[in-house]
Amino acid sequence: MQAHMGFIKNYVADGLIKKNRLVTFGAEEGHMAIAGVGDVLIGTSGIRGAAATGDRIDVYHDQIRPVEYGAAVAYGDPLTADAEARAIKAEPAADASLPIIGRAMEAGGVGVIGSVFIQPSILYG
Repeated sequence: MQAHMGFIKNYVADGLIKKNRLVTFGAEEGHMAIAGVGDVLIGTSGIRGAAATGDRIDVYHDQIRPVEYGAAVAYGDPLTADAEARAIKAEPAADASLPIIGRAMEAGGVGVIGSVFIQPSILYG
């Protein structure tokens, strides 16, 4: 039986991107940047991350992937990015929207490397 590695693509990093963090589109085509609050989320950084601008970085775009939690997360919570690109529970205000990367596949707290089922979308409050 062959292992299916999923959709992993290599990009140029627009700055420091720590491993197992949420990422967004970079400044130009073929670039990725560390995600912030409210950014469009398109994947998670790989197991090495990127130390500086111009470094190469692997980004996971599908399946169940490791991600660092930035707050208490429960199994099944919709996840978005905090200011450090860690995954936190998405809780949009009434009549507001928030980009999410997907759903938590395990519970955990701050600093825990948990799992996210990657399904980028928008959550409405």
